[in-house]
Amino acid sequence: MDHAAEAHMTDLMTITRFVLNEQSKHPESRGDFSILLSHIVLGCKFVCAAVNKAGLAKLIGLAGETNVQGEEQKKLDVLSNDVFVKALVSSGRTSILVSEEDEEATFVDPALRGRYCVVFDPLDGSSNIDCGVSIGTIFGIYMMKANEEPHLEDVLQPGKNMLAAGYCMYGSSCTFVLSTGTGVNGFTLDPSLGEFIMTHPDIKIPKKGKIYSVNEGNAKNWDTPTAKYVERCKYPQDGSSPKSLRYIGSMVADVHRTLLYGGIFMYPADKKSPSGKLRVLYEVFPMSFLMEQAGGQAFTGKERALDLVPKKIHERSPIFLGSYDDVEEIKVLYAAEEKKA
Repeated sequence: MDHAAEAHMTDLMTITRFVLNEQSKHPESRGDFSILLSHIVLGCKFVCAAVNKAGLAKLIGLAGETNVQGEEQKKLDVLSNDVFVKALVSSGRTSILVSEEDEEATFVDPALRGRYCVVFDPLDGSSNIDCGVSIGTIFGIYMMKANEEPHLEDVLQPGKNMLAAGYCMYGSSCTFVLSTGTGVNGFTLDPSLGEFIMTHPDIKIPKKGKIYSVNEGNAKNWDTPTAKYVERCKYPQDGSSPKSLRYIGSMVADVHRTLLYGGIFMYPADKKSPSGKLRVLYEVFPMSFLMEQAGGQAFTGKERALDLVPKKIHERSPIFLGSYDDVEEIKVLYAAEEKKA
């Protein structure tokens, strides 16, 4: 037996070990951030288990049925939201939570209050669950501006102020992608161990990709720069091979593929949605943070995505993110259009 290979297989970098290693680089750290991340990871494991059962919902009473205690079971997205709210509050490290599922921000009780604000979409793409498409959880973490009473302004910060961001994708495997501001790392859940194991260390997006990802069903409503860019993807002016179109319709899945293979993901503003469709705080910002940390770019059509300052917790924005050169190309088209105006 190759003992060196065996030793390598047993020397697993779990997400817990990774976070503790990162914590050790900051002697002043009190461990609060590590505890918060561990609660997010626990929430992801719970939701992963629920997603895996969802196809059997009508058989086992997961949704729309009544359990043995006589309690009505909740739909998966509502269940996921409850799981994350409870996990984050019970960590004792959060002050404000903003969820896609809740109209108002949640202010944590003073007895359980901490220094961090968490913005999250508990189950992005949940409308795709019945057809087995990959869906996921997206999150971003801010530090409170001051150690006083929490205010909504603590979460209405530009994305560049985020301390960490990530997503967990529930698909053929359960994948957790995380950045704490020093690069991007990917972990895959090993069901036999119940642990996330590092499988994608130091992810770097290719400088230029061969894939573009956009809902072409909205093409008639696009602005000129978006329409021109997609035309160039199909019919390159330099005679090179055209890009391939890949669009799943689940942001986590589309962005995950873009992060690993390169290319560009776009959800532009159009005549139907002049302010864009994706939410700034818990969709645009976390994914833009990850893209920049992996060497890519994120652009709103007007500015760097992470420079945007949101005015409302559910504000929307257009977004173009992915490989550096691909995003640069669409930035040039928008700049040219602005000069004409």
